[in-house]
Amino acid sequence: MAALAEEQTEVAVKLESEGPPALLPPQAGDGAGEGGGGTTNNGPNGGGGNVAASSSAGGDGGTPKPTVAVSAVAPAGAAPVSAAAPEAGAPHDRQTLLAVLQFLRQSNLREAEEALRREARLLEEAVAGSGAPGEADGASAEAASTLLSRVTASAPGPAAPDPPGSGASGAAAVPVLATGPAAPGKVGSVAVEDQPDVSAVLSAYNQQGDPTMYEEYYSGLKHFIECSLDCHRAELSQLFYPLFVHMYLELVYNQHENEAKSFFEKFHGDQECYYQDDLRVLSSLTKKEHMKGNETMLDFRTSKFVLRISRDSYQLLKRHLQEKQNNQIWNIVQEHLYIDIFDGMPRSKQQIDAMVGSLAGEAKREANKSKVFFGLLKEPEIEVPLDDEDEEGENEEGKPKKKKPKKDSIGSKSKKQDPNAPPQNRIPLPELKDSDKLDKIMNMKETTKRVRLGPDCLPSICFYTFLNAYQGLTAVDVTDDSSLIAGGFADSTVRVWSVTPKKLRSVKQAADLSLIDKESDDVLERIMDEKTASELKILYGHSGPVYGASFSPDRNYLLSSSEDGTVRLWSLQTFTCLVGYKGHNYPVWDTQFSPYGYYFVSGGHDRVARLWATDHYQPLRIFAGHLADVNCTRFHPNSNYVATGSADRTVRLWDVLNGNCVRIFTGHKVQWIIQSGYGMLSKHLKI
Repeated sequence: MAALAEEQTEVAVKLESEGPPALLPPQAGDGAGEGGGGTTNNGPNGGGGNVAASSSAGGDGGTPKPTVAVSAVAPAGAAPVSAAAPEAGAPHDRQTLLAVLQFLRQSNLREAEEALRREARLLEEAVAGSGAPGEADGASAEAASTLLSRVTASAPGPAAPDPPGSGASGAAAVPVLATGPAAPGKVGSVAVEDQPDVSAVLSAYNQQGDPTMYEEYYSGLKHFIECSLDCHRAELSQLFYPLFVHMYLELVYNQHENEAKSFFEKFHGDQECYYQDDLRVLSSLTKKEHMKGNETMLDFRTSKFVLRISRDSYQLLKRHLQEKQNNQIWNIVQEHLYIDIFDGMPRSKQQIDAMVGSLAGEAKREANKSKVFFGLLKEPEIEVPLDDEDEEGENEEGKPKKKKPKKDSIGSKSKKQDPNAPPQNRIPLPELKDSDKLDKIMNMKETTKRVRLGPDCLPSICFYTFLNAYQGLTAVDVTDDSSLIAGGFADSTVRVWSVTPKKLRSVKQAADLSLIDKESDDVLERIMDEKTASELKILYGHSGPVYGASFSPDRNYLLSSSEDGTVRLWSLQTFTCLVGYKGHNYPVWDTQFSPYGYYFVSGGHDRVARLWATDHYQPLRIFAGHLADVNCTRFHPNSNYVATGSADRTVRLWDVLNGNCVRIFTGHKVQWIIQSGYGMLSKHLKI
């Protein structure tokens, strides 16, 4: 038993990605670049701790598969177990096998324990009947050594360096005992195919301390933080919420239901008000069975909570945990939190409140360092013809009078290249059609005649009200010229209204179109069927409520997204569905056309946003990184970036060129976020 007491064991959970989905080149980016390699967790006394690997929420679209590996760490000074000499180390091998079985039992890894014990029992029974008791013992030890040599694999890779100031080194490389059937070509890494991913995620909540001491640990840390200096109290108070959540989940997972209930009731009122919705979800997890498949629990386990703390505050916290020998708190800090340490003065309460509130804490500083081309693209040079009143006229003497052409201030500014604008050919954009050029010319003319607004000259506002919308209005969009309004409804229909005297008409049938003179000047009017003219058109095709709608810039197409998981492209010439884009696995909450057309973006319940092109039925980019539903999507005016708002209370800015996340904005305290115009606004939507 003394030998067993000296043994140390550890569990390493490795995630093997299935690989990214098939995308058009280049491939989708790695999301926010979050996640990473293993992190060495050191105790407060500087000793080597357990090595746990963290998973990444990257945007490659692959689903990580867990691999559970159990390794036996030999005590200091002990000789390593050699598979080539089973006779010399047979007693030690048998003790190691017993230690592994005991660890599997304590960690509730029942299937792995039974598989290992079953094979060991068969070998022992085969040896037991072969001779005298002494011989049986020796043969049993040799069988145990043989079993260990059969299942021993290579050690895990080196761990990441410790956080600044930890002063400890990682554990030495040791053989790894892998449980389950070995995958072809894999050494020391066995994928558990018959168990869902959540099982490996939950297994990390192994019992590491006395459950009756959790309240004392948390109360001690709470008292220490509240009694610290004001300059450190605000920063260290950020630890309350993530520690509370992980300690509660650990108690629930290890089936200490009474202790978990008492812990929650005692400390849930101390958390910030903007976490109350998350705490209500957490309070429903009262049994181990409730944790499987729960999204909130998986969010905390698969992503580290990010805290920004000054170096002085971090050293103060570490010194306190060392003095109190509080290994339980320290292990949670090391395994489940990412502390971004910075040099300088600690932040104030107001500065912290402006940045916190999301499910995963603040954004890492590395996530917001990429260069962003936020300027507008140079407008194409279009000659604006003069109006009739500007043409040459005759003066009183009968001689022609020359007038200088009006100087278009908007056009002159557009000819200047914005130094912050991306290169014109950074991403391929569609060329302007003749109809687009005419629209731009009309807009420029209207701009020159626009009245300067001021206190004495206020703009006019038009309100449009949907009356008797018994079908349940769930989405709405208006064209740029305010000529059309589209609404999505809960009865799976899309309705388009004309708000001008000009009614909506469909194109004539093919037989009638063949009789039209294509060379006539009014051919666009002749192809329209006056018999179909009406103020309202109803579009059928979705099989669920429509949650998003977006007009194309040229007003010829309409996008709609629905609960049925599809995005549909409608023609406003024939008022029929042209394409149904299928890629999302769950409801699609929003879709948006690019300011230049051709591209559009969608986001949904599957926590990812997808970039599409109207002539491709598969997405061009997959933007993955959010921890909850992507509720709204918007393009940057230069079409090189996409902004997504999520229920994880963050806004992310994605680069269309490579699919990478270049900005993460935190600080929102409510879930529904929308981007409007050139800035980002908060808006509460009822869906």
